[in-house]
Amino acid sequence: MRTVAEFEAAARERLDPVHYDYFAGGAQDEITVAENESAFKKLRLLPRVLRGSDKRDLSVELLGTSSSMPILVAPTAFHRLAHADGELATARAAARAGTIMIVSMASTTAVEDIAAAAREVTPDPGLWFQLYLQPDLEFTEAIVRRAENAGVKAFVVTVDSPVLGRRERDDRNDFHDLPSGLVVENLRNLELENRSGGNASHVRDIVMSAALNWDHIAWLRSKTKLPVLIKGVLHAEDARLAVHHGVAGIVVSNHGGRQLDTVPATIDVLPEIAAAVGGAIPVLLDGGIRRGTDVVKALALGADAVGVGRPVVWGLAAGGREGVSRVLELLREDFDQALAMCGGRHPADLTPDQVRR
Repeated sequence: MRTVAEFEAAARERLDPVHYDYFAGGAQDEITVAENESAFKKLRLLPRVLRGSDKRDLSVELLGTSSSMPILVAPTAFHRLAHADGELATARAAARAGTIMIVSMASTTAVEDIAAAAREVTPDPGLWFQLYLQPDLEFTEAIVRRAENAGVKAFVVTVDSPVLGRRERDDRNDFHDLPSGLVVENLRNLELENRSGGNASHVRDIVMSAALNWDHIAWLRSKTKLPVLIKGVLHAEDARLAVHHGVAGIVVSNHGGRQLDTVPATIDVLPEIAAAVGGAIPVLLDGGIRRGTDVVKALALGADAVGVGRPVVWGLAAGGREGVSRVLELLREDFDQALAMCGGRHPADLTPDQVRR
């Protein structure tokens, strides 16, 4: 298989149709799901020539974590729905690729086991942890400590989910719980339940809260020395506030079109967010990355790196660890070629004037 689209087709054949719909689907009419990809297709690249470089350096460093390329593994839930090895396979593939994996709080494998799998490949893997701040701050702090102890290097707080999006495919399929034998392993409430004498095997649900505000981000920053990024920024003023409140980085994201339908494609709002940040903190983007040319466009318009979610799941469903590895290498090769075609040697060489509408 030579494209992400081919991996998706293979994954669709192998997945339970209900689980395929869970991964592929989005909110309501899925307008934003479609536009995340179509918006990239509307952009045109304007290459530079005669730059005199026959070797490229794709590596980047983000908040003290090195990555071999500016293509990260975005957080996606429930990998064991796609393959029996689940997040273990994804972690090994990301470590092999030398890139950062953002571990989902809603993973079906515990963060400690994910970290151990990555360390089978490299002694110092790039692992970040995606976090939903829970109204029970004591429980949130327990999750933070657990992730820190596992060796993650940053926290990525999802802020675009005050309530759960209306995903009509899941409603039609009556898919609202994991199958028997699978749980969100990071929500096993071991420490708190043991302290109260309860059942140590209890698994909590993720609670969305519309009451979360910047004070909660300040609280988290006071509880960890690791960088704290926020994920789900679409408005330039929120980007300015993030800088003001000392956030370490932002992820321009619409949750893959899975939360509020008809919000813009992430690539369409990236330039104004990058301008609002003004280089003060790293800006990442996810949503719709399917080709190396998409990566080039995002970096040229102000992103420091991009995340890929569904393509990783398609690789996992199609071929386990090797499938994820192949997807990541396809994107790396595609990006390297596109970067060369645009006259760049390093991701930072790309500039906004190289993208036209």
